[in-house]
Amino acid sequence: MSLLHLRTFVEVHRCRSISEAARALSLTQPAVSQHIASLEAQLGRALFVRHTRGVRPTAAADDLAMTIGDSLDRAETALAAAKARSADLTGTLHLAAPAEYLGEYVAPRLAPLIEAGLDLRLHIGGRDALYDWLLSDTVDLGLTASLPEDPRLNWAQLGIETLQAVAIPDITDRIHHLGLKDGLRVVPHIAYDLERPLLRTWLSANDLAVDRPPVATAPDMRVLRAMLMAGIGWSVLPDYLTREQRQAGTLREIAAPKAVPRNAFHLVWARTALRHPRVAFAREALLAVLSE
Repeated sequence: MSLLHLRTFVEVHRCRSISEAARALSLTQPAVSQHIASLEAQLGRALFVRHTRGVRPTAAADDLAMTIGDSLDRAETALAAAKARSADLTGTLHLAAPAEYLGEYVAPRLAPLIEAGLDLRLHIGGRDALYDWLLSDTVDLGLTASLPEDPRLNWAQLGIETLQAVAIPDITDRIHHLGLKDGLRVVPHIAYDLERPLLRTWLSANDLAVDRPPVATAPDMRVLRAMLMAGIGWSVLPDYLTREQRQAGTLREIAAPKAVPRNAFHLVWARTALRHPRVAFAREALLAVLSE
């Protein structure tokens, strides 16, 4: 039973498509179909039911994928990492992340990749764009606070960010003078967008509500930080974005009455990408420097 045939099978099972699996594996569609047919002949049972929109795995295929899928991934990752350690790395690595996380936390820690011989191309994007780029091979690795649901993607946790309500000291004092519940409602707030994801998370964790919309939105939390520094309302931001300002006293945390929410950040990759030594090396290097 060929390892190549097993890898082809796993990719078809994850993609639910012969054509998508062929693209991911850099094979032709007839070659992928031949691999599947050969494996079905060896096993003596059908693995997929063909239909107009792709393929549907049989129960036998689900059992086989569950048994061998992760083991194949680990073996290919180990082999690629060994190749990376034994050869000079060259080539270009494409890395994607949200703008503020990339700029504030990731970019200053990328020197080991360049020193190893890789050229870097950095891409800015949110969750949905990042997942699309990974699956289309536009980028090699991505950083996000979300967890992928697509079985073609894998992930590892990097670290934790805490969400803190912050403002300049004068505004923080005013909110506390009014009482937290009323102060947060009376004093204007600013947010990433009208959905206010971070702000809603913080309010929910502390059984608080602010029904009025934000007086300003900006899809870059560094812009929100600059507005807060100028005395424009209050907001909720990740701790790494305001650490220096809080230490200097120019921003102050609005103490959470019950809980400070925490988000995990993850490194995400397409499972097939780790066959490339440069991607396997970059994954290990990023896990080391971003988990510190």
